[in-house]
Amino acid sequence: MTPLKMSRPLATRLLFEAQKQPDVEVCGFLSASDEGPHEIYPVANIAAEPARRFEMDPAGQIAAMKAMRENGERLLAIYHSHPSAPPEPSIHDIEGLGYPDALYLIISLNIKGVLEMRAWQRDGEAMVERVLTVMD
Repeated sequence: MTPLKMSRPLATRLLFEAQKQPDVEVCGFLSASDEGPHEIYPVANIAAEPARRFEMDPAGQIAAMKAMRENGERLLAIYHSHPSAPPEPSIHDIEGLGYPDALYLIISLNIKGVLEMRAWQRDGEAMVERVLTVMD
């Protein structure tokens, strides 16, 4: 699998989104243009237990997809944060995969003072890690 390359400003924006609500799993879409990862589209988490799970608001998903189409972008990844767990897919994450062709970016706030983001991709029934490179 080819590495996922992302600009530092875009990675910083994703990390900032996670830090804005450190006790909630924030979530949304990452779009791509012909040049690669392009824009983030935050979507409200409407899960009953947002500190432990994420469920994207359907209206927010539709609005984000519409904006991507209007901007000539396509869906690249679903992102969400783990406030108190490592950046690895949980059983709930795997069970809730609604976009099987999308990458999954998980941002962990679990390590004090250090934010970690990892990329995952569905491979049959398994999730495999994809190399994520942040470019200056």
